[in-house]
Amino acid sequence: MSWKWEYAFGAEESAGTAPAGFLAAVERKADELVRAAEALHIHGRVHNGVDPKGGDVIVPGGMFRYQVVVRSERVHVVQITYLGY
Repeated sequence: MSWKWEYAFGAEESAGTAPAGFLAAVERKADELVRAAEALHIHGRVHNGVDPKGGDVIVPGGMFRYQVVVRSERVHVVQITYLGY
């Protein structure tokens, strides 16, 4: 398995109504988070510890919240907020 990101919970439904430009910015940042997590957690599948704390990322037009799940080799986008600016 290799590292990927995906929408989780209600974020997938919210993504269906957000503008394409905003979603593109979210996806670019999520890709960056995946690359960083992969570099930091080389042996993700055998990870025994606690998952790192997630965070918030500001992108043009809003923000999103993410969580890293090391054993699953996933970055989950758990909430997106489009503010329209």
